[in-house]
Amino acid sequence: MAVKTESPGSPSLRKRKKEETTNNATEGSEEQPKFTDEQLQAVEKIRKCKDYYEILGLTKDAGESDLRKQYKRLALQFHPDKNKAPGAVEAFKAIGNAFSVLNDPVKRKRYDTYGLEAMQTTETHPTQEGYYTYSTFEGDITAEELYNMFFHGQAYARRGGGTHFQRFYTRQAHAQAYQEDNRSALMQILPLIFVVSVSLLSSFFVSDPPYSIQRTSKYYIERRTNSLDVPYFVQKNFVQNYEDSIQRIERQVEDEHILTMRTSCFRERNYKENMIWRAKHFRDNGLEAKAKDLRTPSCDTLNELYKLYNKRL
Repeated sequence: MAVKTESPGSPSLRKRKKEETTNNATEGSEEQPKFTDEQLQAVEKIRKCKDYYEILGLTKDAGESDLRKQYKRLALQFHPDKNKAPGAVEAFKAIGNAFSVLNDPVKRKRYDTYGLEAMQTTETHPTQEGYYTYSTFEGDITAEELYNMFFHGQAYARRGGGTHFQRFYTRQAHAQAYQEDNRSALMQILPLIFVVSVSLLSSFFVSDPPYSIQRTSKYYIERRTNSLDVPYFVQKNFVQNYEDSIQRIERQVEDEHILTMRTSCFRERNYKENMIWRAKHFRDNGLEAKAKDLRTPSCDTLNELYKLYNKRL
């Protein structure tokens, strides 16, 4: 019996090949993304974290280098291209959000002060196994953009990511400027600290100073300077021992008192200005009004001393 063969271009052969191709495509579309148990457990661990430090696996005293190192490690581990476990995308976003907050000094200070509730919004995402709820921070840069900044560098900037680079490094520049302002304030106080330190050191080489600004069991007799009416305390035999140098001692008392008032006034003004800046930064009108009403008693005392001094000239 002759076997019936089909020519390569016959309609029946073309139909059968088309059905095989369709069946193969259908089978391929039913394949599920592959992931390991370790990847799924890692995603579950991130999902259960309620703290940005916990998400990154760091302590509150972690520095900038530790933050960057840990972010790079976790971003590579949870990037959707490398981790196909359910919830990996949300875990990747949570890691990026945690880094965005903790790497910004202003946001980090706010987070440390007010906690997660002041920084987050809650999102619920459906998955194959149910619903995952994540707490996220709406930052200036998305998790994917942050990832590209770290791992694709200048190539990402040429493709249009330069704006986010500029935002990122502008925040870094602001943070550096804030630190420099603090150092500048410290440099202004250093001369005052030096003078006070010298006075304290000199006290170790003198048995008994002639006076004390504070009342003590040894210095209990109160006197007041002739020029500025500044109170000071002396021992019982002060007049007999320092009769010829009382005027010089009173000038020293007044100089020390003015120096103390200047130091206190500087601290009070600096604290008040920082509170006003913080209130404006967070757009808290109530806090700003409260900060502007803060009194600076040392500055008021210093002004009164200057008025009294000018009056007696």
